[in-house]
Amino acid sequence: MDPFRFDILTLFPDMFPAVLGESIIGRAEEQGILMINPVNIRDFSKDRHKKTDDYPYGGGNGLVMLAQPIYDAWKHVTDGCDLRPMTIYLSPQGRVLDQQLVIRLTSERHLVLLCGHYEGVDERVLEEIVDMEVSIGDYVLTGGEIAAMVLVDAIARQIPGVLSNIGSAADESHANGLLEYPQYTRPRSFLGKEVPEVLLSGHHANIDAWRTARSLQRTRGKRPDLYEAYLQNRDKHD
Repeated sequence: MDPFRFDILTLFPDMFPAVLGESIIGRAEEQGILMINPVNIRDFSKDRHKKTDDYPYGGGNGLVMLAQPIYDAWKHVTDGCDLRPMTIYLSPQGRVLDQQLVIRLTSERHLVLLCGHYEGVDERVLEEIVDMEVSIGDYVLTGGEIAAMVLVDAIARQIPGVLSNIGSAADESHANGLLEYPQYTRPRSFLGKEVPEVLLSGHHANIDAWRTARSLQRTRGKRPDLYEAYLQNRDKHD
């Protein structure tokens, strides 16, 4: 199977190998499970100074990214594709990223991510190439690069072969709508606190029941919104 491909349109391509080239994601790329391709928008500028921004029509603060270099960079990575890949603009105006969206995007196999900067991007190129806007939260970042890294990392963890333990993703927080249960490792006693006896029992049914109960308890205490949504969804399927 071909690798899951991310083409990332950015003004700062060197940011990505420094973060995504390490650890689990880096190993998955080395193994050919993922392909992460940062593309420098500046390389497609037709300005002799490689300019990629200009003042907004109508006045206002800051600068706006030019449509032409973005469009040409997008054409560069999409021309020749059998199917047009989904293009996502990382934007504070987009749908807030959650685990359900992550799982949905995993089925795409090829994503183009556009990282904005300054006061935004010329609306005309967004209308032409963008299929979805995604936000990682209700706040504003300097640019879309960090948000793109978050999206790549979240999706990559769902790709078969990326995690060495195939059960890890299924057990994590938000995978089933709940927060993950508490985890413990050696030593059995630390600062007078003991590992719960049930985890030492070897009785898998009891361990599973304990983990489910603690997951519910933790979600109710830390994220009552998720807890209520979980109960409503469970009632629908009962």
